[in-house]
Amino acid sequence: MVFRSEEMCLAQLFLQSGSEYDCISELGELGLVEFRDLNPSVSSFQRRFVSEIKRCEEMERILGYLLREIQKTLIAVPEEDESPLAPPPRQVLEIMEQLQRLEMELSEVARNKEKLQRNLLELTEYTHMLKITRTFIHSRSRHEALGPQYEEFPTMETDSVSGCTGMQRLGAKLGFVSGLIQRVKVEAFERMLWRVCKGYTILSYAEVDENLTDLDTGEISKSVVFLISFWGDQIGQKVQKICDCYHCHLYPHPENDEERADVLDSLRTRIQDLNNVLHRTEEYLRQVLQKASESAFSWVVQVKKMKAIYHILNLCSFDVTNKCLIAEVWCPVSDLANLRGALEEGARKGDATVPSFVNRIPSSDTPPTLLRTNKFTSGFQSIVEAYGVGDYREVSPAPYTIITFPFLFAVMFGDLGHGIVMSLFALWMVLTEKQQKKKRSSNEIWETFFSGRYIILMMGIFSIYTGLIYNDCFSKSLNIFGSAWSVKAMFTNQQWTNKTLQTNSLLTLDPNVTGVFTGPYPFGIDPIWNLAVNRLSFLNSYKMKMSVVIGVIHMSFGVVLSIFNHLHFQQKFNVYLLFLPELLFLLCLFGYLVFMIVYKWLAFGARDSSQAPSILIHFINMFVMQGKDLAPLYPGQTGLQIFLIVIAMLSVPVMLLGKPLYLYWLYRGGKGLRRRRGYERVRRVSEDDTSAAASYEDDDEEEGLDETPGREALPKEFDFGDVLLYQSIHTIEFCLGCISNTASYLRLWALSLAHAQLSEVLWGMVMRLGLRMTTRVGVVFLVPVFGLFAVLTVSILLVMEGLSAFLHALRLHWVEFQNKFYHGTGVKFLPFDFSLLPSVFEQDGLL
Repeated sequence: MVFRSEEMCLAQLFLQSGSEYDCISELGELGLVEFRDLNPSVSSFQRRFVSEIKRCEEMERILGYLLREIQKTLIAVPEEDESPLAPPPRQVLEIMEQLQRLEMELSEVARNKEKLQRNLLELTEYTHMLKITRTFIHSRSRHEALGPQYEEFPTMETDSVSGCTGMQRLGAKLGFVSGLIQRVKVEAFERMLWRVCKGYTILSYAEVDENLTDLDTGEISKSVVFLISFWGDQIGQKVQKICDCYHCHLYPHPENDEERADVLDSLRTRIQDLNNVLHRTEEYLRQVLQKASESAFSWVVQVKKMKAIYHILNLCSFDVTNKCLIAEVWCPVSDLANLRGALEEGARKGDATVPSFVNRIPSSDTPPTLLRTNKFTSGFQSIVEAYGVGDYREVSPAPYTIITFPFLFAVMFGDLGHGIVMSLFALWMVLTEKQQKKKRSSNEIWETFFSGRYIILMMGIFSIYTGLIYNDCFSKSLNIFGSAWSVKAMFTNQQWTNKTLQTNSLLTLDPNVTGVFTGPYPFGIDPIWNLAVNRLSFLNSYKMKMSVVIGVIHMSFGVVLSIFNHLHFQQKFNVYLLFLPELLFLLCLFGYLVFMIVYKWLAFGARDSSQAPSILIHFINMFVMQGKDLAPLYPGQTGLQIFLIVIAMLSVPVMLLGKPLYLYWLYRGGKGLRRRRGYERVRRVSEDDTSAAASYEDDDEEEGLDETPGREALPKEFDFGDVLLYQSIHTIEFCLGCISNTASYLRLWALSLAHAQLSEVLWGMVMRLGLRMTTRVGVVFLVPVFGLFAVLTVSILLVMEGLSAFLHALRLHWVEFQNKFYHGTGVKFLPFDFSLLPSVFEQDGLL
């Protein structure tokens, strides 16, 4: 972790033809540079390496098909410990051919398998149809044995009609249609037959016992076997059309039982043969996929790297001879040596006769911001960058956030027991982080907790500390060092008697009585306050004043950090015209409030505490110039307060007019020959006060880069109104913000009080009920009570209250602390790094 972003430079890479691919590959492995697009006006489809990118996309398509087939067969894709390097260009065609052959083989096997499965399903359906329709025919024959049902048909022998088109005729034209239909369509199918055929059909159907797979959709559903008897050819054509409309699977109906038995025997044989062939096909397919899965991860990584390399090559431009590629990159100055080494290694791998080299070039563009982090600091850096990426070379709040963020959280969350539980949870995540990373959970909530495991650990540790300060552990106090208050002294000095105990429900310990109060508790709050009736009033006063003290110190520290930006960017006028007025305004008003709080703590003891004046009344009278009738807090208070008010009020016009007038004077001819350079430097800062561009260009000026003719051009027109308007907004925001931000820190007191009260209520309403039972049954009853207490503690006090305190601590850092010195309008440095490239297959869950 560094206190400001790293120094960056703009460099040109001259990549010789034949080795450019290997050079970019080396840079992608190291992740040193961020490439700039030198062809912004050229369409993506008109760039030089678009055909290579299309080839990579075709390989990605094949790999996607391969991974989906592997996933269907539940074969795990083994991942290599080390990521394979990008293949050289001469091996690209070999990989392409391997993938195409594999795709053709898999497609052929998959088609054969699908065809076999379809045939097997058709034969299975045909078998069910023959078995079930036989019951329909036998049932109908029994009815006919009792006598004919219709006069038009004197007899209905087993001389039936089979199939859907070829009908046998018995007297009038009688035909049969048999097949299967989905269960959900039966009712609609039956109504349609009745309405269209006007009763000239007889429909018999029965449900198949086992679930069958639909041949078209592949879904498993219930099917129904039906048999339709109809009159005449015209009715038969209508029945056929209705069956087609409802996607029925029609099968020929046998003419007699002998034919039915023969068909069933042949179906059994064919089904057995198909099962054997299908099993061998699946086994062969699994062997092919198993072998392909061993290389699938390498192919995916290699194709991803190849595509990324060609994409970067499309950002480069060619020189006039078309023999050299020119690229522009942002690179940390500290990595220039590694950049040159990567180009030399790439030229060696590419067998280039002319080496590639790097040339540092000047630039007026604002460089991107790079802040190096590790697994511990990355979480805190993410908190800062959620507000905004810092400007180039701007002071970073992240190093200070490591301490202040968990501390402010702990002030609101202070409880020894809850802090221990939170620390243990975070410590478990830290100790098992390698195993958790390998699992790659898709649970977004878990990933959020895991990525912030070190933040949670620090918050838990600080909560343990503040819990000891508050002497609060699951709403109970710990008597570690022994209370400094003594009840015995009240009896010894005849302040209390037995009659006092009998006649008073509440008793007050008087610290002025000798021996009652022997001194402050060694660490934190005395445990006797947990028994006091006025405990809440005491803690309210203590935590409210503590919140104001912490808030003013935190904001003052933010203002002090701004001076490092002013000095680094060589803007000394901001030190006198912005930093000093802001610091004086804050300290003369709210710093004085902190002084009064501390002075009152030190000046008034137990004997004269009743005469202690109200700090709030004195602070209000300080502004309205009243309060002469009140007893002063200290000698000379009125004169000092008037002096501080005058200093604070004089700071406002300095903040408002100082910078605009100085810039106006500088533009009109101040500092003689330095007018152009000096004004040109400060004007860029005054436009948006980001200080980023000025920093980079000032560094260039120090190196002599400003001696170019362009640097001595006349400055642009100065708009005093714009600068004054911006400074007016800043002044109003700062002055009003000091008041509102100080009040905003009272959330530390409010949330700390709420957390303590919720913890006390939970103990009193749940745990105390179980502890009150003194019988043997109470031991058994205590187990579910403790379980309920643990669940409510974790869900309400740890998760909900913890999230609330986290969000409030986040707001205090973003609004009250960072806006004093941190602009957060920069651009993050995004290096070309293979390990940072997203994979479409991981996003789709194929890897």
